[in-house]
Amino acid sequence: MNISPSTQRIAKGRPELQLDAELRTNFPGSEKHYEEGSRADIRVPWRKVVSRPFANPHTQARKEYPPVYLYDSSGPYTDPNSEICLEKGLPPIRKAWIEERADTAPIGDAEYREYACPSAPDAPVFPNRPRPRQALAGRAVTQMHYAREGIITPEMEFIAIRENLLRKNLALVNRSRIAPEPHSARFPREITPEFVRDEVAAGRAIIPANINHPEVEPCIIGRNFLVKVNANIGN
Repeated sequence: MNISPSTQRIAKGRPELQLDAELRTNFPGSEKHYEEGSRADIRVPWRKVVSRPFANPHTQARKEYPPVYLYDSSGPYTDPNSEICLEKGLPPIRKAWIEERADTAPIGDAEYREYACPSAPDAPVFPNRPRPRQALAGRAVTQMHYAREGIITPEMEFIAIRENLLRKNLALVNRSRIAPEPHSARFPREITPEFVRDEVAAGRAIIPANINHPEVEPCIIGRNFLVKVNANIGN
């Protein structure tokens, strides 16, 4: 487990900020891996789950099963090579992508001072207070806008790789078991960045990727993509 010295200092001085060791525990029987895209900063996480062999109780014959590959959205906490620092927060994996588009800028000093001021005198203030960004005058900064301009963003490539992680395994499954109804979703054999762009441009999918949340791993919500569940189970 890699916990930075600064995080240890915070935890020691302020018990409410202690890092629960279970947060760094990997899921049993699985490993976290990354697949790289067209550039080094596109690293798509996925999880390899080891399947136990099955032993027939009558014949004692053993049947081996291949690993199961899963969509992994657990972030850096389950990456044994990552360093978690509560002072710094999550790594801004999309920061360079946002800045390269040159259609946003940090807010002004006066606005930032108001933003950085704690709402209560005893509220915890972290040293890392990123200056929020805003769109330049006359510019739209949504993934839908980029898609309708014909632009393929790094977020779209990230999503295509992530959505494709299981499709190489689906080739081994009877196609009729997973084929959609004719009137329902399109389910191509391969999800390409172009397909992601076209679905977003057509309004059939959305990419929740706010410019002031560069730490988020891109995902897509739409009828032609993997199901995502956002649930508050109230426990």
